[in-house]
Amino acid sequence: MNIIDTKIPELLILEPRVFEDDRGWFMESFNQKNFTTLLNERGFEAPNFVQDNHSSSQKGALRGLHYQLNPFAQAKLVRVVQGRAWDVAVDIRQRSPTFGQWVGVELTGSNHRQFWIPAGFAHGFVALEDNTQFLYKTTSYYNKESERTILWNDKDLEINWPVEGLELKLTDKDREGATFKQTIESGDNF
Repeated sequence: MNIIDTKIPELLILEPRVFEDDRGWFMESFNQKNFTTLLNERGFEAPNFVQDNHSSSQKGALRGLHYQLNPFAQAKLVRVVQGRAWDVAVDIRQRSPTFGQWVGVELTGSNHRQFWIPAGFAHGFVALEDNTQFLYKTTSYYNKESERTILWNDKDLEINWPVEGLELKLTDKDREGATFKQTIESGDNF
């Protein structure tokens, strides 16, 4: 597996080895032992995944920026198995040297990349093609009461979303998220 470090050390892009021939391809999409070793080598604690989620989004669907409060905070290992998405994680850990910074990565069904997002990050994505299928493992169960949303286009975060020419599709929750400043002031972050 190839590891791509990002400007935020805890956020990792993983490129699994893909074996291809004229019949198709094969890859090991997850191996707990290897994933644990990879994180431990970087000084991070390995997670215990408890839930897998699978979503399908049409082109322009924008979801996020979502996170859950402790004790339900979720770390996520995310990937796209069909289609194409721009995936973003924002550091919301107030004591972090990268607080308020973000990393974005294009995930596609053909590049097989995965994005490791620890707890303490808000997460969102925009589908760049119809029928974009997103799979992600989480370390905590979904808890509606602890879920929070930061406005996807918050001016203080300055996320460079590749949305020009897209007709965005957002839920009320995502359209009416809190600003980053409101999130900080609420004390509902990490």
